Amino acid sequence: MPHFAVLIYADESLHALDAVDAELAENDRHAGDLQDSGSLTLAYALTPRAAAVSIRRDGTAEGPFLQADQFVAGFYVLDAPDVDAAVALARLNPAVRTATGGVEVRPVHSGGVTADSA
Repeated sequence: MPHFAVLIYADESLHALDAVDAELAENDRHAGDLQDSGSLTLAYALTPRAAAVSIRRDGTAEGPFLQADQFVAGFYVLDAPDVDAAVALARLNPAVRTATGGVEVRPVHSGGVTADSA
């Protein structure tokens, strides 16, 4: 079955290192629903952008690569029969219901897990 990446855009990540369960509950429910449906392949939430280190040809800098109002706060990969089915699942993401966030669905070209992280 084809894979689709769902990029989650927000004005900041909820997943600070000290985030409490109540802050993450809605996103955790969404992830659980996707797992229960059998469509979730992998998912990663990113920490707030202040934790980023940007690397360019002339060196490194603290902070995100681009200064923007929204940025990628996380991503997950879905198994879906086609892009319409992937969009229908991604539309349920809590970020879609916020005033400043949303998601982007893109077909995955190639790749996958390359090493066992256990």
